[in-house]
Amino acid sequence: MDQWISTDELEEACSAVEMVAEVLGGVAADCYRWRWAILALHATVQGFMVCALRGGNGLAAMPDVVEEKWLQAYRNGTERPAEKLDSFLNLYKKTKSKRMMFFVHSRSFAPQGSQGTSIKKLNALRNEFTHFLPRSWSLEVGDLPRIAADCIDFVRFLAFESGNILWYRDGQRERVQRAIGNAREVLVALEAEAKGGA
Repeated sequence: MDQWISTDELEEACSAVEMVAEVLGGVAADCYRWRWAILALHATVQGFMVCALRGGNGLAAMPDVVEEKWLQAYRNGTERPAEKLDSFLNLYKKTKSKRMMFFVHSRSFAPQGSQGTSIKKLNALRNEFTHFLPRSWSLEVGDLPRIAADCIDFVRFLAFESGNILWYRDGQRERVQRAIGNAREVLVALEAEAKGGA
């Protein structure tokens, strides 16, 4: 029997945040799960940045140079360049800019407190794990609950406050709300535990 995985940018983001909540649920018992939580959280943040920057044509999620070449080719009726996703940190920069203003109710992101630092740290940690070199490495996990909470709050903004994500499939919005709530609940407990042990 044939089986297929059907997905799009919003389903990717929804599924990623559900994985974050699932993996975080096991972190208290096995702190190595932070590795997988970091990878899932990075996919979640990136996925929701892409969704928030999608607009009507998805071009804002591409590097500026690719977007410009694509538009020029479209106007000239010539072959369009290969589409490519912008880097994580460039996508983040765009979410804080006028590039988010697709609709009259759109809002760009204004980081509060440690959010900006946490998002950049998430990217650095993900890169360490994804491009892991032969070596021995130890990561102190005491700050990870705060970093993850900052990133989850950024996802919440993109999903529900930016005004740019259109929920077109039944149940997706509720899935994301539930996953964010579950992740936040675990992170509050982990932050309290980290402060209590300090």
